[in-house]
Amino acid sequence: MKPSETIYGCPGCSMSRRGFLAAGCAACATATGIVASPRTARANQASDKPRIRIVYSLHGTKQPGPDWPNVGFDFQPVMDRITSALSRGCEDFELIPSMANGPEAAAKILEEDKTSGIDGYLVYQMNCWNRVVQTIATSGKPVLYADFQYGGSGGFLVYNAGFLRSNTPNIGFVASSRIDDVVAAVRCFRDVKKGGTVADFVAATANARKKATPPPSDLACKPDQVALVEPGECLARMKESKILKVEEGWPNIAPAIEKEMGIKVVTLPFAELNAAWEAADKDESKAIADRWQKTARRVVDVSRETLEQSAAMYLAEKAVLKKHGANAITINCLGGFYGNHIHAYPCLGFHELQNEGLIGACECDLRSTSTMVAMNALTQGRPGYISDPVIDTSSRQIIYAHCVAHNRAFGPDGAINPYEIMTHSEDRQGASVRSILPLGYMTTSVEFAPERKTILLHQGKAVANIDDDRACRTKLAVEPVGDIEKLFTEWDQWSWHRVTVYGDLKEPVHALAEAMGWSVLEEA
Repeated sequence: MKPSETIYGCPGCSMSRRGFLAAGCAACATATGIVASPRTARANQASDKPRIRIVYSLHGTKQPGPDWPNVGFDFQPVMDRITSALSRGCEDFELIPSMANGPEAAAKILEEDKTSGIDGYLVYQMNCWNRVVQTIATSGKPVLYADFQYGGSGGFLVYNAGFLRSNTPNIGFVASSRIDDVVAAVRCFRDVKKGGTVADFVAATANARKKATPPPSDLACKPDQVALVEPGECLARMKESKILKVEEGWPNIAPAIEKEMGIKVVTLPFAELNAAWEAADKDESKAIADRWQKTARRVVDVSRETLEQSAAMYLAEKAVLKKHGANAITINCLGGFYGNHIHAYPCLGFHELQNEGLIGACECDLRSTSTMVAMNALTQGRPGYISDPVIDTSSRQIIYAHCVAHNRAFGPDGAINPYEIMTHSEDRQGASVRSILPLGYMTTSVEFAPERKTILLHQGKAVANIDDDRACRTKLAVEPVGDIEKLFTEWDQWSWHRVTVYGDLKEPVHALAEAMGWSVLEEA
């Protein structure tokens, strides 16, 4: 790998569904098993060489279960490339690679390092929720925290925001897919070796990050007239809405949603949804599967049987919505599927509902579902989609990744964009959607928090659809409006999900918040 290459092309909520997937992994490993350059492997006790331990935070060398990037992902080539690139870019350093899967393994590393003369740590978040960096931070030594994007981004954003909020004094960070930027941040350890303070190191990493981030580009957007309703009408439509929550959701804010937003929340058992799936008309399911095969740009690794099962789940979602007089449904999808309570993923059904002006929301995320209901009401049917965002300073982008998205960004009667049907990314099962969303338009990303009477908001111009096999299928990249550095600061308070809607909706959201007696927190 040349220093200018990106590291995310290597082969191979609050924590929601992924937190339980982190168990059963490799214990702490030293450089054995991580192929390092000869320069790295040799012990060098020269006092003028910074001695830095690289700690790769991950479940195991090969991904043992469904989680970002995906089941079976081989981290070894990635770690080898990162270590080798850093060795070439920091020739006057001694780099010692290791692995840890959690606090216990991280503590073992710190214990072994007490007499090894380590000058600092580079912690690479390779999977989302391995709590390694928190333990390493207790060393008091300078720590550089890095995101392996589309692998560790959820944990990185949430944990790093916590460090920023608490003013953790020894943590610098890098959030770039460009290895040059990681090399520049690692070189900041020289400051401490030459007599500088840990504060000098943290400041140097911030300066390096900001220097490498491109300046804002032209954020002028294509015209997009949004059919809005007045705040009072929006509130009335919200009070007419009903969310079906299939089994337990997160966060536990249904009472606050009903009280502060006026949206009724009804809990359904998996059994009711599954019964509707079993009762779905087989001929109608086949016809829907036919339509998907004809209209999708491509269908990848998804069988005809799976398409028909997904179509039956869509019909089941419609049936329970009609039965209960609801316009929104959110399902504990992975818990239901892995627990054998439901037998098809709801992703394609959610895709269809969103295109029709209804709401299908992932992971039984009640906060995001209520947000989608409110924004749908405000914009007379424009769909939002939940995402797990990634921030890449090398391109000055935030990327909204998920395996569900509409392909009618401007509402049920708006233009249709291409889409692809693929497996659910993390476990390579079922059927999900990669939507190739329109570019050049302003987007507004929000989260409504009724328990705080606050709306979180940022905006960005849609600039790219990222085609990367790792992590979720749909990946819309936007250039954020405002301060990308500020965009790192709220994830520990709001968790990972955001809901993105096409349109310049900042002023309408502020007007709605005022009518509700809420505040708006602009995160960029």
